[in-house]
Amino acid sequence: MPKLKSKRGAKKRFKVTATGKVMGGQQNKRHILTNKPRKRKRQLRRNRVVNAVEQKRLRIALLA
Repeated sequence: MPKLKSKRGAKKRFKVTATGKVMGGQQNKRHILTNKPRKRKRQLRRNRVVNAVEQKRLRIALLA
């Protein structure tokens, strides 16, 4: 059986930590930023841990 290819789009957007968690960027940071408070925009810069249901799907996509 040949090797499975990873989904290149997922590989660019997510990364797997050493403990096996999948980290990804947050939503709501693209436009209409003038209405959002400074604190919220600052907190949106941080990456987040993807929830457990999506982690299983993403590990297959990332082949991690």
